[in-house]
Amino acid sequence: MRAVVVTSPQGPDGLVVEDVPPPVPGPGEVLVRVRAAGINRADLMQRAGRYPPPAGVTDRLGLEVSGVVAAVGAGVDAWTEGDRVCALTDGGGYAELVVVPARQVLRVPAGVDLLDAAALPEAVCTAWSNLVTVGGLAAGSSVLVHGGSGGVGVVAVQLAAALGAQVLTTAGGAARAERCLELGATVAIDHRREDVLTRVLEMTDGRGVDVVLDILGAGALDMNLRALTTGGRLVVIGLQQGRRGEIDLGLLLARRASVIGTTLRARPPEEKAAIVDAVRDVVWPMVADGRVRPVVHARLPLAEADAGHELLASGEAFGKVLLVP
Repeated sequence: MRAVVVTSPQGPDGLVVEDVPPPVPGPGEVLVRVRAAGINRADLMQRAGRYPPPAGVTDRLGLEVSGVVAAVGAGVDAWTEGDRVCALTDGGGYAELVVVPARQVLRVPAGVDLLDAAALPEAVCTAWSNLVTVGGLAAGSSVLVHGGSGGVGVVAVQLAAALGAQVLTTAGGAARAERCLELGATVAIDHRREDVLTRVLEMTDGRGVDVVLDILGAGALDMNLRALTTGGRLVVIGLQQGRRGEIDLGLLLARRASVIGTTLRARPPEEKAAIVDAVRDVVWPMVADGRVRPVVHARLPLAEADAGHELLASGEAFGKVLLVP
């Protein structure tokens, strides 16, 4: 089969398509014939050597796919050949075939395009686990989603709105902010022209928000704490503005706030399966009825993986960039 192989951490020719042996599903696994694979910032970090795969996991890129079931391993009875699926993979999604734990597979709803479904698994699992399981977001509460135009952000905005929360989000540029409003945001802040903290406090009558979903890291730490209401939760899922910063512990105490950091890929299989189960039960009906939908900026051939990485790194993509074998 054809798969993308990393030959260089940087440069326009660092990702090449090569013929490699096809994977074989083991017990409890599903073999998926890939129709599309989502590109995530975790892939860019892994390529650069800053996000190694867990022990025993393939070092090939690709953490989410859509496609059809090609075969199943021993003990798998929930899936059969030909099923339309999307999946949260442990790696190896940039390929024609990928093996996935059966409990990390989701059926693609009838009204969702099979290719575009590849934009959902990683983003939906990340948004659900961090907004709700960790952040405690619920109807009537409020959230600030940094990067509402990004691959996770577009799903987080839709999910939070569907849950009945007040959704504030940031985006770079007026046009991108307007599109975030169309996804369900209550307030979309153009961080290139507006002061984010000032706008958050204005729109919450000085109270602040209950949850901040942060992709920025160190560079936004102080602002995020000041944007929280009493008892608020800052959930850090990215480090785009650095990994080391100072924290005002007096402010943290005064807010009675929590700062929580999480990742998804390194979680044990049972934790990932539990997240997928919750997504299937709660979020997937929202996908089926259109309240949460995939947002795809571009579909590129597998051979243009380098261009896909460059597009994602540029910050110009609105939603997901997909690779199509």
